Amino acid sequence: MSIQFKRLCADDIIENIDYFKNCALHLSDYSAAFKIMWQDYFTEYFALVHNCLVFMEYYQGRTYFYYPLSMGSAEDEAAALDEIERYCRENNVRLHYTSVPSEKLCAMVKRYGAELRMNNKRRWRDYLYNAQDFVTYGGKKFSGQRNHVNKFKKLYPQFEFCELNGSNRDEILEFLKEFERRQLDKGTTIAREELQSVFKLTDYIDEFALKAGGIRVDGKLVSYSVGEVCGDQLIIHVEKALTQYEGIYATTAHEFAKHYVTDAIDYINREDDSGDAGLRKSKLQYNPIELVDKYTLLPHRAIDGVSHLPSIACDRIEIREITDINANEFYRLEYDVARNRYWGYNWREHFSGEPTPEYFMRGIREDFKNKDEMPLGIFYDRRLAGEVVLHNFGYRNDCEIGVRLLPEFEGLGLAKEALLGLMRYAFFELDVDTVLAKCYKENERSKRTLLSAGMKFTGEDEAFYLSLIHISEPTRH
Repeated sequence: MSIQFKRLCADDIIENIDYFKNCALHLSDYSAAFKIMWQDYFTEYFALVHNCLVFMEYYQGRTYFYYPLSMGSAEDEAAALDEIERYCRENNVRLHYTSVPSEKLCAMVKRYGAELRMNNKRRWRDYLYNAQDFVTYGGKKFSGQRNHVNKFKKLYPQFEFCELNGSNRDEILEFLKEFERRQLDKGTTIAREELQSVFKLTDYIDEFALKAGGIRVDGKLVSYSVGEVCGDQLIIHVEKALTQYEGIYATTAHEFAKHYVTDAIDYINREDDSGDAGLRKSKLQYNPIELVDKYTLLPHRAIDGVSHLPSIACDRIEIREITDINANEFYRLEYDVARNRYWGYNWREHFSGEPTPEYFMRGIREDFKNKDEMPLGIFYDRRLAGEVVLHNFGYRNDCEIGVRLLPEFEGLGLAKEALLGLMRYAFFELDVDTVLAKCYKENERSKRTLLSAGMKFTGEDEAFYLSLIHISEPTRH
């Protein structure tokens, strides 16, 4: 059985907080507060697999997976990736990774090959800073920040920086409501979503041992920041201030760092700019030492580049597309529920009433269009004798093969010939490395056919015999 994901909630994060505290990745996406803030916006799910936290999210109609968050074991991470792939296979989900750190990119390219599609959009890269730069604001490059601080101190000499926690919740909420009234009409859609996430995070300051603080002027809270220590970095998740207090942002960032940066913290991560021009300008003014890469990866499957079904000539048969001319024969092949139990297919599970030949034809067209499988007819003496299919395409040059015949064509060796013909196509035209086949234990005929086609018996589960075949590069020449 594949991974059992559950909807992410605060208790899950608290229970697994050590994964976040010890995270060595300089990406805010792998932090506890980030997950809480954005769990609804991205519809976050999680599972604990091979000592790794695996996150899955739904966003804008697509499913994404994060790189497994481990305590540092590459072996555990590889095993968790195996399980993610298995989940995608079993649930017909397209494998798509998000927020993959640059430290893991080489391993992912090695795993999925050079055809791995990727992007690294500027708007989602985290801004990483030297922590001591915020503590001191030293040197010429921070002269602007020092000027802002000095002006603020001159205007508001009685200001104070204060630690905040759950006991200050009402005061914080009052500040956020005033910030919302004054600033929200200027914000983008994502800025509005972000502000709602700040309200949510405020309820979990104590539970996650977050660092929170702000500046009071004449006893009134005029700024509010929340940070989280992950490994050697302090991630600034929240920084809000009332801009009528001139110099408030530069002062808040400075005071927060002075208060919370310790010898164990080398970096401050101020997250991404989300493509907001004003935010980008502001974050660049603080002189980041790195814009941390954050990759989206779409592994390639052999079927993804196939635009049309092939025609394959064999000794006695032709393997090619099934067309409307063959609809009645294909109907016979699909309709026989008793025989198709070995195929793992029962149309009655998906259709009530009496299907037509057009119903089955439409199904295989959609399967190919959606890149779920390559359904091909086995033609013997110009008649449709059966079907041979490549399906369950994986992300490491692998796929599954299946074959079935109409009863009057059994016993002629056509299944073996079809298997060999389509496997040759898979190996040499699609560049597949591994073909898997399954057959039920009681189906001795299929087992013999698979073995005669050169497949090697590798094991079994409760229902199936499993067989694998590999091809290596030297055999291609």
